Amino acid sequence: MESGLREIIYLSLGSNLGDREANLESVFEELPPAIEVIVRSSIYQTEPWGFEDQPDFLNMVAQGKTELTPRELLAYLKKIEKKIGRKPSFIYGPRLVDVDILFYGEKVVDEIQLTIPHEKIPERAFVLVPLMEIAPDLKYPDSDQTISDLVNSIDTSGVSLYEGSQE
Repeated sequence: MESGLREIIYLSLGSNLGDREANLESVFEELPPAIEVIVRSSIYQTEPWGFEDQPDFLNMVAQGKTELTPRELLAYLKKIEKKIGRKPSFIYGPRLVDVDILFYGEKVVDEIQLTIPHEKIPERAFVLVPLMEIAPDLKYPDSDQTISDLVNSIDTSGVSLYEGSQE
């Protein structure tokens, strides 16, 4: 990538173990300087997806800018997850923190360990609802559909605005 070229990226963050809010906030503390956060969504409480016998997640998305290549960005995010304390788990299992690359500019990447845009976006309300909050008119690559269109085509009943600790 040319030096100084900054790509707009969208990230999805989730946590369902420990202090979920603090885990999400820890990600934002670790993103700079490689990632400049432009805007972040509200936090949403969401039902587990894929494997349902686990605590609810807190999810949110963020828009940022980076000079990292897609592969460098993936490595950087995996380091952040590990630093915060993520341990290997099974697919769709509980996790202290999870950070996924949703979009990287208008690039489409299809590699063994990296797919951008994230292939499950169109079916994941826990990604689409917070993404609609910050980028409703964002077009899904190779499609005429916006994020709003995608949200309107799925069941979002398991996603609600998180009101913070109720204790």
